[in-house]
Amino acid sequence: MSSKGTGETVKRTRLSPDERRLQLITLGAKMLGDRAIEDISITEIAEEAGISRGLLFHYFPTKQDFQLAIVRHANAELLERVAPDRSLGVSEMLRDSIERYIEYVSENRNSYVSLLRGPASVTPELVPLVDQTRDAIIGIILTEVPVPIDAAERPRLTLAMRGWIAFVEEATLTWLRNETITRDQLVDLLVESLLALALSLNPALGAALRG
Repeated sequence: MSSKGTGETVKRTRLSPDERRLQLITLGAKMLGDRAIEDISITEIAEEAGISRGLLFHYFPTKQDFQLAIVRHANAELLERVAPDRSLGVSEMLRDSIERYIEYVSENRNSYVSLLRGPASVTPELVPLVDQTRDAIIGIILTEVPVPIDAAERPRLTLAMRGWIAFVEEATLTWLRNETITRDQLVDLLVESLLALALSLNPALGAALRG
């Protein structure tokens, strides 16, 4: 048994190293829903897991290593949340994924703001993880569209999509601070902006996305 400061006791559970590591990351990701990544409390997580703070650092050498593991977990969770529903048509699939994106960031607004605009947003180790998620979202869109994309055209489309992702992030951050329009109106704005961009770049691609 390990004693907490309040006198409450937490039963120690014997887990394999992989199970313990996953437990700690999951607890960190849960905490990330309520606070910024830089405000994650090692002490609170260790107490909730029923282990010592020192033992947590057996699995993650530094707090930064732990933060990176949490962000990787959160990014994977986001990508899973926006995974396309292939039972839908292309246009419905696009809207559905964007709706689920907004739903996810609404549930995790503090961490979303932290990763894009907080101190964590300029941390050299975290920036590539956020960029990988952006690239993965672009890859999903270009993969699901039933239109062949010439290899020579892909860099131009990818660059344009990165611009759209930046628009999505900025619009969403502003909306989270001050919801001047409804969630449905925000989704409409993000969908229509992508359709207009795609149409200007590649009429066939724009038509396919519109359905």
